[in-house]
Amino acid sequence: FDTKKAERYFKERRKYQLIDLPRFGMSRRELESVRAAVGLSELIDPKAPDFDLLKNGDGRDRFERLLEYPDNIRTPVVRNGRQATVGYRPEVWKNWE
Repeated sequence: FDTKKAERYFKERRKYQLIDLPRFGMSRRELESVRAAVGLSELIDPKAPDFDLLKNGDGRDRFERLLEYPDNIRTPVVRNGRQATVGYRPEVWKNWE
């Protein structure tokens, strides 16, 4: 639902690009950029199938697992240059306008 709400938010305000994460995933470079902006722990979806495994692993293993299985990434991931948010965060997006 958060992804649908984010899509509606951006439809009303600006041009955006939607990428189907479960289908296409994220490139290593893009995931590293988002991790640098929000932190690795913030990227992990608490409802993810591998949440227990991800919360207890070391940083490198968790990152590789997120890269390999993007359905464990919390959505929506919204990027604005080097800035990024994870989850529904209209209060942050508003400052980007």
